[in-house]
Amino acid sequence: MLTAAGDYMAIHFDASAKPSHFAQIKSALADNPNVTFANKRIKCGWGEWSLVQASLNAVEAAVDQFPRATHFYMLSGDCMAVKSAKYAHEFLDSADVDYIESFDYFESDWIKTGMKEERLIYRHWFNERTQPKRFYAAFNLQRKLGLTREIPSDIQVQIGSQWWCLRRRTIEWIIDFTRQRKDVMRFFRTTWIPDETFFQTLVRHLVPDDEIKTRTLTFLMFTDYGMPVTFYNDHYDLLLSQDYLFARKISAEALELKKRLGALYADDAAQFQISNEGRNLFKFLTGRGRIGRRFASRFWETESTLGRERELMIVICKKWHVAKRLLERIRQVTNVPTMEYVFNEESTALPDLGGIQASLGKRTRHRRALMRMLFDYYETDRLIVCIDPDSLDLLRDFCGDRSVAKLLEVQCDFTDEYLIGHAMRVGLAGEQTPPDTLERLLPTIRGDMNFESDQIRDEEFENHMILRESDNRERQSNLLAQFLDISPDKAHEITETEHLFAD
Repeated sequence: MLTAAGDYMAIHFDASAKPSHFAQIKSALADNPNVTFANKRIKCGWGEWSLVQASLNAVEAAVDQFPRATHFYMLSGDCMAVKSAKYAHEFLDSADVDYIESFDYFESDWIKTGMKEERLIYRHWFNERTQPKRFYAAFNLQRKLGLTREIPSDIQVQIGSQWWCLRRRTIEWIIDFTRQRKDVMRFFRTTWIPDETFFQTLVRHLVPDDEIKTRTLTFLMFTDYGMPVTFYNDHYDLLLSQDYLFARKISAEALELKKRLGALYADDAAQFQISNEGRNLFKFLTGRGRIGRRFASRFWETESTLGRERELMIVICKKWHVAKRLLERIRQVTNVPTMEYVFNEESTALPDLGGIQASLGKRTRHRRALMRMLFDYYETDRLIVCIDPDSLDLLRDFCGDRSVAKLLEVQCDFTDEYLIGHAMRVGLAGEQTPPDTLERLLPTIRGDMNFESDQIRDEEFENHMILRESDNRERQSNLLAQFLDISPDKAHEITETEHLFAD
């Protein structure tokens, strides 16, 4: 696929693989002048220096064999292009930079769990996955005896994805560096998972900062459990709309996807609409089954109360503009103090309460204390707030208080146009998201909103009322009169608000 469009390929084939498989691929590509093989094959192991050495062997073969190559792109057998060759070549020619993730090893939070400093200051001769007993025995012995080592003084270790794209000049500098700096090579040979640090460190050491784009051009995602996401036949449109040139991992069984991507690479007329919503979309779709994600209540919350004599009225509505419109009209008619989305919107106007109101995090952590202070500030026993339907933990907390809590759930109609706008506002889609992707996404978003409402109903909260956009005005007025303890005439004034449910 790649060489048919004029690109070159230098292949390192794992020496651990079956000889017959290597013979098969070498034979099949023997007549292709744009393919070469690494001069020496290495047995590769996850987390080992062997992965870096194999990459260097392939890179050196490519530099020697293909003098016209301008960029060197690190790929695996699970990668495929998700743009055309014309698009990729023009993209790389548009900026004289290297593309590689390179974050400060110690200052960044790239490593979430497990070893960090220990990867570097101790020597690692064994593979944690294939020889765990030897790996940890050697590690613990060094730690016990204090056998640490210094990082070479003139390099600042970086970390990032191993999927990079570097210019020829940068690759030649790296090769020269490996031959001149034997001390650095000795150091990295016994670090752990050096494929995340070696090229990343050398590029930052050799190349000016303004010639480095700290990103990968390979689209990849990981699940909550740290496993790479695999792409299948039905991911074609999603992959094309991401701001990347390649993607991994493509399933070995996704034959239709591979065929379509292969044809795409050779299509010079292909046009691309970049929406780049892939990661947000994946997080949204895979998170639907996760409910009840609440930490235990803080002691200062469980031991406090808003006050038995106080009444907290909560308007629950997914369409924030509708709830805000309703609250403004309620305030005008009843003169009851109203607060908009206190726990959902950072910009909600609040009085100065000594800093507790400063951020959403503080408001949510000290929710009861905040509400008590608002009751006191307005010198009232009745207060109305808006809360988003997905804030079930807040509803549980307030309804479990000794005070009187009343809920008015405003259920609006959701048109496809509104749901598309919602998807764009929360980053699930963009202006360039293909229509068929949106069409598949809409039922999930609509179902998610219905699910939130079902959850609230399943809690069987006392004083829970539902006001529907589709209800007639009389029913809406009766519900509001009951919720606010006001006369039907005043309630009718509120429901007659012009464009109350308009988007």
